[in-house]
Amino acid sequence: MRTRLLIAGLLAAAAALTGCGRGDADSASVPDGWKTLNTKGVSVSYPAGPDGYVEQSAAERGKYNAAAAVREESGRTVSVITVQLDFTRADSAEQAAIAAEAGIRMGAKVEGEKDVELAGTDRARRIDFSFDSTGEDGDPSKGTPVRGVILTGLDSAGRTFAVRIDAARGVLSAADLRGIIDSVRVR
Repeated sequence: MRTRLLIAGLLAAAAALTGCGRGDADSASVPDGWKTLNTKGVSVSYPAGPDGYVEQSAAERGKYNAAAAVREESGRTVSVITVQLDFTRADSAEQAAIAAEAGIRMGAKVEGEKDVELAGTDRARRIDFSFDSTGEDGDPSKGTPVRGVILTGLDSAGRTFAVRIDAARGVLSAADLRGIIDSVRVR
């Protein structure tokens, strides 16, 4: 009898802990007033409104982006959030990170790479980088420092995903960046 109680207690504790892990799809949080980019493999939320981001249509965004939102100031794009799906063949978050890092523009400085917790997946990587804007194509003025973050890994079907956030210096607060990252949900 004691053995059965002990086993039942251990099973109940294990079941309770299972829902609290890094891959808990319900743990993504979305701040009030934010909107969400939804794709078949991942979703990410962003600050909306007059001083926030605006979602791009399929015709407006780059052909490799499954979703995108931009923030503009004085007619210039000062921040972009993009989602790419199935952008490379990879078997792990580490391989996806290598491929995502290869997509960072020439001359950018990779400042670090580390594991990151994202809702819906047990393994994801974060790449931090920076570069100076060229000022071309409506980007921030030439020489403006831009910071970027890529969150990458595999979705539940084993396909790669990459959520990329680029922002000119002073445009995206640390709290909003954290909110964007915390909102990511992998399916």
